Amino acid sequence: MTDRSTSPDVAATPFDAWLTSDAEVADLLRAEAGRQSTTLQLIASENFTSTAVLAATGSVLTNKYSEGYPGRRYYGGNRIIDEVEELARERAKALFGAEHANVQPHAGANANLAAYQALLEPGDTILAMRLDQGGHLTHGSPASITSKIWRFVAYGVTPASDDPARPGEVIDFDEVADVAKRERPKLIVAGATAYPRLIEPEPFREIADSVGAKLMFDIAHPAGLVAGGAHPNPVAVADVVTFTTHKTLRGPRGGAILCRAELAKAIDSAVFPGLQGGPLEHVIAAKAVAFGEAALPSFRQYAAAVVANARALARGLAAEGFRLVSGGTDNHLILIDLRTFDEELTGKEAQEVLDRSGITLNRNTIPDDQRSAFVTSGLRLGTAAQTTAGMGEPEMAEIAALIGLALRERTDEGVLETVRHSVRALCDRFPPYPGLSGLGAGPVGAAGGRGS
Repeated sequence: MTDRSTSPDVAATPFDAWLTSDAEVADLLRAEAGRQSTTLQLIASENFTSTAVLAATGSVLTNKYSEGYPGRRYYGGNRIIDEVEELARERAKALFGAEHANVQPHAGANANLAAYQALLEPGDTILAMRLDQGGHLTHGSPASITSKIWRFVAYGVTPASDDPARPGEVIDFDEVADVAKRERPKLIVAGATAYPRLIEPEPFREIADSVGAKLMFDIAHPAGLVAGGAHPNPVAVADVVTFTTHKTLRGPRGGAILCRAELAKAIDSAVFPGLQGGPLEHVIAAKAVAFGEAALPSFRQYAAAVVANARALARGLAAEGFRLVSGGTDNHLILIDLRTFDEELTGKEAQEVLDRSGITLNRNTIPDDQRSAFVTSGLRLGTAAQTTAGMGEPEMAEIAALIGLALRERTDEGVLETVRHSVRALCDRFPPYPGLSGLGAGPVGAAGGRGS
């Protein structure tokens, strides 16, 4: 971990150097900087980027229009832009061991949509994880455009179990194989948005090969853990791998696609001109920075710490009376069942109570949840952001205790205020941007990523 003992709280010097001259927007930026630095960020899909990533995202590259790809642009003046994008592509390939990389998708959903378009015809069948058991919107939600173009069928997890040796609520590969044999999908999707265990790619590959399907692995959540060696790397096994750059990878908000060389043209054409226009080259530059940071030895330490912290937080939450979905976690993410803690407590109420207490996370459905996705019986937590800030296993135990206290005494505003003060004191010890008086042009904004 980085030594942060002499670093001032970022809230005392809230990014003044890069604040816009628009007073109203500047006030909002200061307020958000204060919120991020004085409350706990436990949303599993969020992280704190390095100042180098922030600087690239806010750079002059935002001024350039660059439809197309390096060496094949529709506009002039892209010589330097081509170098930026090529650097990002090469770093992504090297980081994950891929034959081809497309770094233009604006988001993970865009990346998934492009992969489907490249691999399938409208109406083809896709086998993906059931949404209420961990799957993503783009894995078959009726609300997503993906389900309006392709036919989705689903697999899920095994039933819950009281046996510690076989806790259940893990991917049911027998079901995956049975559904694949019955439905004959053209594509099988591995990966999830709310699944706390490792996902091995080989069983999916075996099933896909048995029915003549292609395999896509969505590593939006564990991409940083894959890069850091804390999660199996599916790149050599899957035909296509999609991911986001802003979760465990600790980069800017955006997406990317990795694939075999023979699929490169189809993937690139699906992204542009198939789905997107001009790429966000300032964000692509920030992706290049993040890929470079993730290739450093310190990032492997970070990835291991994220997992260790998640396990420590899970142990603490179990001690507070929460049931852990699947019995624990192997990655950055924890899914808890609130019903054993308090049968009347919903995920919606818990999220709102914790938000007032300075603890930010999200309500989430759990397997076989009887409540709606807007109410839920569970919560999803992640440790990537607070690990970046420097917190370790002792802090995870403290956080678990604060969550338990706030939810047990959720109607007592005095207790919630006490929790909020404790959260603030904890955050004061671990500011996300220690010693930083400004972000933007100049030495501070150009500084490299922090170690973890």
